[in-house]
Amino acid sequence: MNDLQNRSAPISKPKIGIVTVSDRASRGEYEDLGGPAIFDYLQTVLVTPFEPRVVVIPDEQSLIEAELCRLADEELCSLIITTGGTGPAARDITPEATEAICQKMMPGFGELMRKVSLDKVPTAILSRQTAGIRNGSLIINLPGKPKAIAECLDAVFPAVPYCIDLLGGPYWETNPDHLIAFRPKQK
Repeated sequence: MNDLQNRSAPISKPKIGIVTVSDRASRGEYEDLGGPAIFDYLQTVLVTPFEPRVVVIPDEQSLIEAELCRLADEELCSLIITTGGTGPAARDITPEATEAICQKMMPGFGELMRKVSLDKVPTAILSRQTAGIRNGSLIINLPGKPKAIAECLDAVFPAVPYCIDLLGGPYWETNPDHLIAFRPKQK
């Protein structure tokens, strides 16, 4: 049975990977604020219950690639959201790791996130957020600051449930008090 056939089996709760990429947070020198910000955001936006798979890893491309593959291929997370490692510094390599393991890139996610962030701060042009698809998993790279995480997710999340639908994943409902997921009208 291949991965896509495994994904069509009933799943009690969709799994979502939450990956913080930070040398200091992975060593316990810095409190991880990004991962909890993503979790809190998802708790607010999603009505559908989900199972988080939370990981904190250092800025090492091989480790990031391995973790993204594990979450997509073994844990069968339909969504994986990373935080950190999207800037121009030498150790900021999350987008490279994502591109290395994805079959398709989704550049519109990064473009929209940067557009929204540029309305707030001129240094947003330095951020290299991106998104891609590995098998049936949508992977989204976010910046590391909690405020930027919420702004970026507010921009792109209306398209996420439909993207998950198109990948054969579980049906997600959002909290209409926060945002409404876009799905084409049925004919």
